[in-house]
Amino acid sequence: MRHFNRRSVKNSAILFFSLLLALGPVGGAFAAAREKMQAPERNSANFEAWLTKEVRHELVMLPFYSVFDNLQYKVDGAKVTLVGQVVRPNIKSDAESAVKHIEGVEAVDNQIEVLATSPNDDRIRRAEYRAIYSFASLQMYEVRSVPPIHIIVNRGHVTLEGSVATEADKNAAGIRANTVPGAFSVTNNLRVDNGK
Repeated sequence: MRHFNRRSVKNSAILFFSLLLALGPVGGAFAAAREKMQAPERNSANFEAWLTKEVRHELVMLPFYSVFDNLQYKVDGAKVTLVGQVVRPNIKSDAESAVKHIEGVEAVDNQIEVLATSPNDDRIRRAEYRAIYSFASLQMYEVRSVPPIHIIVNRGHVTLEGSVATEADKNAAGIRANTVPGAFSVTNNLRVDNGK
């Protein structure tokens, strides 16, 4: 049986209370950050801007969201409309669930299309990914946590969605996408956002 003397108990108590005091400002910082994250009043001018930012955050944080999915949304007051295309049905339901749980959201209209299963489309997806992201000037986009060039393949037709920093990158992605054999068409919907 271990025996504690009064001195060690006293020192332990002093250390514990010192840690509590030291963490006090940190706890206050967490409380302040939590307050900033709360939704503004629904009728306020910045509610839609706040909600738009929250919806985007929830969608890009979905665990199985990939470069082969395209999730877009529209915020109208407290209603969110989800559109786009996904490879897996669970991404459609996960997106709706994530958005429904955002404070202030009253309704979600889920219009996301689940793409048909196709071994040929899967082959084209892999080939498009290699063609685009292995190109020297486009490799920098691959290392981002959410690569910004999304490759949507539907029955052999390819659509590029997302954003790139320059017009040259947009053109390079379109040219590379057109080199993949078996793709019936390529539509380049990439936006140029100057890295923003």
